[in-house]
Amino acid sequence: QVQLVESGGGLVQPGGSLRLSCAASGRIVRVYTMAWYRQAPGKQRELVANITSITSGGSTNYADSVKGRFTISRINASNTVYLQMNSLKPEDTAVYYCYGHIITTGWNTYEYWGQGTQVTVSS
Repeated sequence: QVQLVESGGGLVQPGGSLRLSCAASGRIVRVYTMAWYRQAPGKQRELVANITSITSGGSTNYADSVKGRFTISRINASNTVYLQMNSLKPEDTAVYYCYGHIITTGWNTYEYWGQGTQVTVSS
């Protein structure tokens, strides 16, 4: 079917940087919006950033809490989305999930999620 595989999480000190990657693979015809969400312990999952397909303009949207610090980007040819995270704060600690709105080879549209990658910001 379709898989979203994330990488790049880890432990970083406050003020540091991390880059998350997510690659979608499988029976894919087209990938529409891709996004990163996060979920901290005891909190609901929240949108961090999303990016539309290049054919739709590649527009981006960010949560207010990460504006100016995080940058989302994508490479359509490889169905990959990135999240560059700079000036990290302890409150950015969470499990980060990749999301993709994808048309499969059966011409069905589904929402897919990655397995999550832990980001911990601590001194």
